[in-house]
Amino acid sequence: MCADVIVAEDDEKQAELVRRYLEREGHAVRIVGDGLAALDAVRNREPDLLVLDVMMPRADGLDVVRVLRAEARELPVLMLTARSTEDDLLLGLDLGADDYMTKPYSPRELMARVRTLLRRARRPGGAASAADDHVLRVGGLVVDPERHEVTVDGEPVECTRGEFRILAALAAGPDRVFSRQRLLEELHGFDRYISDRTVDVHVMNLRKKIEPAPRRPVRLLTVFGVGYKLTDPAKERRRVTTTPRGAAPDPASPA
Repeated sequence: MCADVIVAEDDEKQAELVRRYLEREGHAVRIVGDGLAALDAVRNREPDLLVLDVMMPRADGLDVVRVLRAEARELPVLMLTARSTEDDLLLGLDLGADDYMTKPYSPRELMARVRTLLRRARRPGGAASAADDHVLRVGGLVVDPERHEVTVDGEPVECTRGEFRILAALAAGPDRVFSRQRLLEELHGFDRYISDRTVDVHVMNLRKKIEPAPRRPVRLLTVFGVGYKLTDPAKERRRVTTTPRGAAPDPASPA
């Protein structure tokens, strides 16, 4: 799987190390040393992957990701950083980075993550799995993996890549309960310092976008002690109104 890769890294030794490993696997590599050069290179070259350092002159990696996603560029972005706090990692993911590694890192692990990102990007439907190359409907919520689009009751909803992956996984199995670990696997390959809170943050942001009252969700429900599920509110209302009086409650329903 040969790819066109841009490496944005102002540390020359780090950049050369990444270049050697990428070229050893047959990839074409271009090195740039600052954020503005990274933006120009992506716009001019349309690469298959951007390996992006966070701390760079002229424009940092977070600003680069913010601009690329605002321009609707869908290339995979693997961020490299010396920062290791959870808030920094979550910010990078929420802006649209696909994966995040903290320094120092293993070059072999870096290459494994590169291979994962390239495989996923070349599947039908991009961020969603190959089996999800059809429109997914859960009541008034529609997820189109092929076009990377979400609508709620006909209104378009903007999602980050991480949010979209979680929503597509949940929509592919309506009423099925997904554990946080399972949803982390759907996000794939994230840094080992990221906790289950990554999923919770994405869910919180999704509720602000798809729920009429985010603090009282009717679509994206918490199943306490287990995880999350996506349901059709109208179907759930019908189930509740037809449950015989005195019947035991559904053990999968949130409290």
